[in-house]
Amino acid sequence: MAAPGARHGWTAAAVVAAVAAMLALTYASVPLYRAFCAATGFAGTTQVAKQAPAISGARTLTVRFDGNVGPGLPWSFAPETPEITLRTGQTATVYFKVRNDAGRPVTGRAEYNVTPDVVGAYFDKINCFCFSEQTVGPNETVEMPVVFFLDPALEHDKSLAAVDSVTLSYTFFPVRDREKAAMTDTETGKAGSDKKL
Repeated sequence: MAAPGARHGWTAAAVVAAVAAMLALTYASVPLYRAFCAATGFAGTTQVAKQAPAISGARTLTVRFDGNVGPGLPWSFAPETPEITLRTGQTATVYFKVRNDAGRPVTGRAEYNVTPDVVGAYFDKINCFCFSEQTVGPNETVEMPVVFFLDPALEHDKSLAAVDSVTLSYTFFPVRDREKAAMTDTETGKAGSDKKL
């Protein structure tokens, strides 16, 4: 029979291991959720494609575009074209216009989705500003393209039989860590130059 002290030691070790496992799962849950959404189109998450399909489909849908800016980002952001009509399998390029209303460079990152949510599995982007962070200079206006197609496979999804329009929506949010790092580098540079004097 184990001594009481040994039992307490095993219990403490088990509790520590359980807490460590829960923390690991917490940190892993966000990337795992994003990977799941990207693979399945869950919650309107669009897909990434290297090229358009070789064959066009038979259906034509209206694709609407929506642009929003999150709190703390001094940008104006909107689609240049509010909607287009697109046949499945055909590639389209649309542009969104961004203006930085601040007197300094600002970096933002776009979050996106499509509605109805189920269309996410069939909405394929070949190129998009949303694939990376975007830095816009002081009072600068920039056109940002999106190249995409609707997968003809959506024609076989019975849940989309009555759907004739899709909305692609973006919201830009500020990338604060990058701005703080830039400010820190500037301050460090000033401090360094002061020291040389």
